[in-house]
Amino acid sequence: MWSFGSVFARAALPLLGLDIGTSQSRLVELGRLASGRLQLRCCATEPLEPGWVHAGQVEQFDPVAQALRSLLLRSRSKLRQVAMALPASAVITRQIKLPGGLSEAELELEVQAEANQYIPFPLDEASLDFCQLEPESTAGQQQAVLMAAARKERVQDLQGLAEAAGLTLAVLDIQPHAARRAAARLLDHAPSPAPAREQLLVALFEINSRSTSLQVFQGETLHYERDQDFGADGLIQGIMTQYGWSAQTAERRARAKALPEDYPDTVLAYFCEKAAGELGRALQFFLNSTAHNQVDRVLLAGWAAGLPGLIEAVRAQTGVVCALANPFEGMDRCELASVGSDQPEHPGLAYLTACGLALRSFSP
Repeated sequence: MWSFGSVFARAALPLLGLDIGTSQSRLVELGRLASGRLQLRCCATEPLEPGWVHAGQVEQFDPVAQALRSLLLRSRSKLRQVAMALPASAVITRQIKLPGGLSEAELELEVQAEANQYIPFPLDEASLDFCQLEPESTAGQQQAVLMAAARKERVQDLQGLAEAAGLTLAVLDIQPHAARRAAARLLDHAPSPAPAREQLLVALFEINSRSTSLQVFQGETLHYERDQDFGADGLIQGIMTQYGWSAQTAERRARAKALPEDYPDTVLAYFCEKAAGELGRALQFFLNSTAHNQVDRVLLAGWAAGLPGLIEAVRAQTGVVCALANPFEGMDRCELASVGSDQPEHPGLAYLTACGLALRSFSP
């Protein structure tokens, strides 16, 4: 049952971070220099055809496995231990209260008993993990425990995919957790002196191909999480409509920045205005449904986040300090770590989740 038992544990070995998205798979290897600074050692991406992966579920196993083998070859990494992640929709997380002073074995039994209340499928079909959120408690006290559960078949699918690509799945995470881990590291490099990182209420938007996710967090606490049906595909659709191109041509030329002269003032300007409106409404929905009046900072990630004019449009829409969540900021780079040029302006923006997974080499 405990095959999902790596969600909260610190890894003992250096890991590759492998993020399998809807249209791209990405791989990151990090190291730490003697000075303590992080180093980006390897970084690569491999396209995935439409329909191979849908809503975080691998639909075409063999083509995806072949793409991952090509990705590993392109990265030139020697590591074979990998951290991967399930989408939030595939994982049930709950904070529960349990008696203090329990042994690890007793705690497992208590978590199993509690899990029955929250998991809408048989317990023998579940992979579980948990971690204690507070310092060790004594008998008679209550302790907070965070539980995570997923269907075994989803875990086994990723294990099989890793093996087919010549990798060993060492850590299984949750995609939003990994993205948040990478984003939180960036706050250490923020230029503003106050408030402290733990006090900042941060809204992290990831603009993916077909959807945009919002996480609002403060230190280690996640206050809000929501996905919306708006993504970078809207830009591709606009290019197709404006110039009469196929989807493949539009996406290829958008990533290569090989577009007509009127593109910035027509398609791009319209997309940025629409995207800023969507993000502004999502943020306002959070504020209206909670006791918070405003967030301290907005971070933008995803390959479309670096489009010229987007961050300015979001800043104008929200009235909040905005920054790009480039996960490689503040890192040294070795000669193998060439981030591809198929991303607009800021190529590292698409690697937030992969980088967060690779960071599991150093922290839970």
